[in-house]
Amino acid sequence: MDSQRRDFLKLASSGAAGAAGLAMTLGAEQVFADEAGTAAALGQAQGPGLTGPYLDLTTAAGNQVAYARMSGNLDESKQKMGWFKGYVMAVRPDNKVKDLFGFEGFGMSRLHYEEKTGLYQKILREVGLYTDLKTGEVLEEWRNPLTNEDVRVVHVANDPYNFKIGKNFPGAEVFNEKTGKTKMKMVPLILPWQSRGGRLELEMHIHLLYKNKLKPAKWPRESSGEMVRASEMFNYHIDPADMQNEKLTTIPFHGTWGRITPWLPWMLMGQGDGHCMYNAFMGSGEDLEEVMSRNVLDYVEKNYPKYFNAPDEWEGFGASSLENYAKEQTPAPALEPEEAPE
Repeated sequence: MDSQRRDFLKLASSGAAGAAGLAMTLGAEQVFADEAGTAAALGQAQGPGLTGPYLDLTTAAGNQVAYARMSGNLDESKQKMGWFKGYVMAVRPDNKVKDLFGFEGFGMSRLHYEEKTGLYQKILREVGLYTDLKTGEVLEEWRNPLTNEDVRVVHVANDPYNFKIGKNFPGAEVFNEKTGKTKMKMVPLILPWQSRGGRLELEMHIHLLYKNKLKPAKWPRESSGEMVRASEMFNYHIDPADMQNEKLTTIPFHGTWGRITPWLPWMLMGQGDGHCMYNAFMGSGEDLEEVMSRNVLDYVEKNYPKYFNAPDEWEGFGASSLENYAKEQTPAPALEPEEAPE
């Protein structure tokens, strides 16, 4: 999560307001659009069975509880796992889209309800590993086929990656002519549920443009430029009976997650034309052994063992993988002319 998004979520979680965050990982990054008029983000719930008997999904109060149950477990003694598994592709002008590597991982979260504010804290840590397309093995070095250069792979490991869920979230910015100031308008948390074919479905998008933590002057080989343009798209499929079952303190879901982002910094593509595109399945409700590759679990157990458990307490919003990269890595040395990749 970039600093713009984190500021967005901090604003959303202040006072009586609350907002969004990744229901499974990354991303993950999630997922309320930054414009109040965006159909994929605001209340256009349609179809039968949305108004009860337990939750009314046409109200902010109903959506707060629904989203909390998707994101974690109302039983604060229990944690929830969300997983993803898919691919990362290269998109370049005048070239076919090219598969680069796999991407697989999970997040572990727990909820804590704030009595004073009426907000749910989602407390999360998440890990995502890049894997070889042919073998599925976790990559530590990778031959970049776009540059013919061997590069060191930097995986995603965010600890923590927290957010809060309330009954409202920031919508469009509103300009006050009297004061000359711009203020973020708060809008009710009513998600665009679709009920059809015996399924409860939800699609949410986020489209961002923000200042890059990796400044080109310091990170010439890693930085995509002064600004980062990124988008994420989520599709959820849920059993309506689960949503309306008051006895369930958490709700399993399945769906897809997509992301459009600049070249990953460790690919050492600099400001070259093109970008990465992620496409993955995602879900929750299973055991890790059922959905994760054995070699990925073994790698996490060896290198990131604490990620099998969510943090116990809220310790701030945390940092994104891009911010962590800027803190933890060092700029790659410039290539000498004779070393330049072919």
